[in-house]
Amino acid sequence: MATLWNKGTEATEVVDRFTVGKDRELDLRLAAYDIEGSKAHIKMLESIGLLTADELDVLTAGLDRILAQVKAGRFVLEDDVEDIHSQVELLLTRELGELGGKIHAGRSRNDQVLVDLKLFLRDELKQVREEVLTLFGTLQTLSERFKDVLLPGYTHTQLAMPSSFGMWLGAYAEALADDMQGLQAAYRVVNRNPLGSAAGYGSSFPLDRAMTTRLLDFDTPVYNSVAAQLGRGKCELAVASALAGVALTLNKFAVDCIFGMSPGQGFIHFPDELTTGSSIMPHKKNPDVWEILRGRCNRILACPNEIAMLNSNLQHGYHRDFQLLKEILFPALEQIHECLQMADYMIRHMDVNTHIFDDPRYELLFTVEEVNRRTLAGTPFRDAYRQVGIEVNQGQFHYAVPAHASELGHTHLGSLGNLCSKQIAAVMEKAAAW
Repeated sequence: MATLWNKGTEATEVVDRFTVGKDRELDLRLAAYDIEGSKAHIKMLESIGLLTADELDVLTAGLDRILAQVKAGRFVLEDDVEDIHSQVELLLTRELGELGGKIHAGRSRNDQVLVDLKLFLRDELKQVREEVLTLFGTLQTLSERFKDVLLPGYTHTQLAMPSSFGMWLGAYAEALADDMQGLQAAYRVVNRNPLGSAAGYGSSFPLDRAMTTRLLDFDTPVYNSVAAQLGRGKCELAVASALAGVALTLNKFAVDCIFGMSPGQGFIHFPDELTTGSSIMPHKKNPDVWEILRGRCNRILACPNEIAMLNSNLQHGYHRDFQLLKEILFPALEQIHECLQMADYMIRHMDVNTHIFDDPRYELLFTVEEVNRRTLAGTPFRDAYRQVGIEVNQGQFHYAVPAHASELGHTHLGSLGNLCSKQIAAVMEKAAAW
């Protein structure tokens, strides 16, 4: 296998197969970013005199031709090429001869792959941000549309107090605003430039790291070269933790939808084409989409722990263990994109039951309302609580169930009559400003 590090001996095929693993196929996702990083690097090399202006033009044009192959889907890793970095340099040297080999001066594959990953993760996080914003907007729209439709609230999975579809949907919108804070924090960790740290100890070349930071639109360099390598694994952990926050929100929403569409509740309904049936029971409408979404989100929730375990017990500096991080994080990114898009698709087709409270079993949800009414009329709270409790136990409690949530008169911030949708939108706008 052709390797950049070869010094006259080759690893055996069995060693190659074991150590390379899935890295070659995962590397293809980094091809465009590897070229982007290389173009910034050679501009910097020209600025410090390690390339002439003509050499820079020739190398840049060569890299642009390879990038065109990537965008057209024609770029491949040849069978005897170890990784994306080797393939790009091989193509350049085939076309340009020795000039192609000059691209690697002042750089190691260690800082090269760090740059590739950070540019890739930066774009991935931006895509997640847009998908979260789309789902957030849908939730807020539906929250306002159904804000007056009553919905049972639960604690301990037992009937508790009256809620509304507006409150339920708005709650998940605000949860996504919190999740966006985590995505922003991960983006800040990602968006720092490791290029120029080389193998983790810098270079004797007078590299202009501030220049590559500007060219690649990073916020700052990772200043200490050793710290750049310490960031390997930690950067992925920050991203995985942010994804896990989103996944937890989606997971809970999926569970709510599975519960709410069950025959015993019937709070929400999805068209037949968005559910599945049974091979033996003709009446079944299974929530398979929400079940798969729930399961995928559980897998994403496991990623931070897996990354943390892979990254622990390692001395500072590069270790080949880090290569396995892509096998954990890249599938999680694919899954969070799919889950966010599918959750938005499903709720856009969701119907809500506007007559849930016609069922007399939900009358007990209003015991607190009655306790509060008696308290406002002058009965001490504990006495009112005891009175209502006795009536419930004796089967004598009755309450005039309102037709709409607004009739309950809840007015404080975040209550049924004051969902604070605009304030929540402002929180999300601030959290998404990156």
